[in-house]
Amino acid sequence: MAHSFFAMVNRMKYINRWGLMRNSVPENLSEHTLEVAYITHGLAALRNSRFGGDLDCGKAVLYALYHDCSEIITGDLPTPVKYHNQTLKDAYKAVEAQAAQRLLEGLPEDLAEAFAPCFEPEGEYRLLVKAADKISALIKCVEERKMGNRDFDTAYQSTLDALVEMEVPEAEIFLREFLPAYCMTLDEL
Repeated sequence: MAHSFFAMVNRMKYINRWGLMRNSVPENLSEHTLEVAYITHGLAALRNSRFGGDLDCGKAVLYALYHDCSEIITGDLPTPVKYHNQTLKDAYKAVEAQAAQRLLEGLPEDLAEAFAPCFEPEGEYRLLVKAADKISALIKCVEERKMGNRDFDTAYQSTLDALVEMEVPEAEIFLREFLPAYCMTLDEL
């Protein structure tokens, strides 16, 4: 029997992000997910080294790798639509859960049990993945603005505001210590 899970995950590269925006450089879901995984690893390491945390960095990365997999089925619903009101937000969460379940059904039962937790980050992990997701969006805005694309000015500010509102100390450190380098040229790095 052919199982579809990995073939479906492979399709992340076909899901474009920022559908409502004019993009100087397109970004797909696969690229975004990898960036979120790197950043989540960094945030978890910061939690452990600077705040006395005891997070499993590998587990944090694993959650990040699967954080947007449901979008393989749902597509990337723009943030202004997704969070327009509580009714839409709740409905989209239900659709995401159904999409995750559909993906898991593409695995043999003995593997589905091992993969299911990856789709539902718990506690501190959920917060760090969410913060990394926002940081990745902020980086996209920085890169687009660097190329003169003013279409991302408002998205930059609203994403930064949302990130600050989260009050995640590790994210604040990332913004202070790492984000400025994204404004540099290769020669300046």
